[in-house]
Amino acid sequence: MSDEMSFSDLIGRIRRGDQQAATEVVRRYEPAIRRAVRLRLTDVRLRRTCDSMDVCQSVLMSFFVRAATGQYDLDTPDQLLRLLTTMARNKLLNQARQQHAARRDNRLLSGDVAEHDIVDRSPSPSREAEAREMLQEVHRRLDPDVVRLVELRNQGHDWNSIAAVVGGTPAALRQKLHRALARLSEQFGLEGGDDE
Repeated sequence: MSDEMSFSDLIGRIRRGDQQAATEVVRRYEPAIRRAVRLRLTDVRLRRTCDSMDVCQSVLMSFFVRAATGQYDLDTPDQLLRLLTTMARNKLLNQARQQHAARRDNRLLSGDVAEHDIVDRSPSPSREAEAREMLQEVHRRLDPDVVRLVELRNQGHDWNSIAAVVGGTPAALRQKLHRALARLSEQFGLEGGDDE
């Protein structure tokens, strides 16, 4: 029970923009995300242009942006792990599609493929700092009225009760939050919502 309480506290802190919670997520989940990417990163040509650290950073950025807007309803650490590894798999597939669509000739790139395997598997202090700064920036960029919607969603309110509190229709408020998420994704250079 205490593990569930601490996990739900961690997710709540992420939603509120707590930088130490972001550091904790990076510490707990970055190794698993990178491992999932390395297991699927079998194409030698793709390995020359993409590594597990790139994909991991993109996954964490997407997660923090969307978690801050209350998009995820996670109850267990396993759910979060599945979400993050699914996002990693999909981002890797997107990278492979982009490589194929651009018909890049990776033979022209230099570098030994094995160098990607000689990477420290633990998150670095700079990675943890990036996560904290990213989460802080997400919260800074949210409009106060969108922050209010996120807070109410994080407190467990459904869209009908939120509409009763702040005014407007549930559909319009849901759309407002969706548009704020789309703007944040664009500002952070994230792909569309196809990584889950």
